[in-house]
Amino acid sequence: MSLTPSRDVFITCAVTGSGDSTGRSDKVPVSPRAIADSCIEAAEEGAAIVHIHVRDPETGKPSRDPALYEKVAEHIAASGKDMVINFTAGMGGDLTLGPSDAPLPPNDAATDMISAEKRLEHVANVRPEICTLDCGTMNFGEGDYIMTNTPAMLKDMAGRIQKLGVRPEVEVFDTGHLVLAKWLHAQGLLDDPVMVQLCMGIPWGAPNDLPTLMSLVANMPDDWIFSAFSIGRDQLPYVAAAVLAGGNIRVGLEDNIWLKKGVLASNGDLTREAVKTAEGMACNILGPNEVRAKLKLEKRW
Repeated sequence: MSLTPSRDVFITCAVTGSGDSTGRSDKVPVSPRAIADSCIEAAEEGAAIVHIHVRDPETGKPSRDPALYEKVAEHIAASGKDMVINFTAGMGGDLTLGPSDAPLPPNDAATDMISAEKRLEHVANVRPEICTLDCGTMNFGEGDYIMTNTPAMLKDMAGRIQKLGVRPEVEVFDTGHLVLAKWLHAQGLLDDPVMVQLCMGIPWGAPNDLPTLMSLVANMPDDWIFSAFSIGRDQLPYVAAAVLAGGNIRVGLEDNIWLKKGVLASNGDLTREAVKTAEGMACNILGPNEVRAKLKLEKRW
């Protein structure tokens, strides 16, 4: 197995996510102002990209309200702190079946399936520089929830993202998702340079062991740009794994709420630790404008 460590790396901070983390940590931002402030904190510590979900300010539950995304972007712009904005476009593909003895009809209360156009409404309104494209379908958790992204849905979403002039961050949770990404690229639906996020260690996707990581890297086109992360206690150690594999870094409270055992983290804490690790490996941390040049992005905010 050959390792080609990264030397110039960028850090993405995924600041809040959509998981049930707000009840476990008061550091997980909820309101648009708090999410924006957390993005600013991460950017001040060295994150060039901020990956943004929004939450209902009253309940803390995940939301896909376009108005909340607009407020977050406006707060960031008003701060004057430069960063590359990356919106999730993963919500709206949630299918929850009924119990195993009666899977149909689906559980309507827990299912959120909408059109490609609606899934990208906030992206069309705000025009961030990047938005995610979850490149496949996968079981999540131990129940009946399925993250659903069919090839037809992905084609539709990729085409719409392309027309908006936004760079898709292709999220790969398992090996077949990389095959789907190559298929989209072959049809001209992913512009170069292709940006990939390897999402490792998430049940029931690709495990975060090094052979699996390197298998994905080995099967990726040489000119694609990738980051890699893992979750929970493996998030910070995976900073080094991503760099050794030749990739970039993602940290943040979406994937891990702990700085160390018993100590809750902020997004600034996690970003600062990632910078320390990367610089200790002789890496140069890229800033927002350097990332824009690398990914051929147009600054909008």
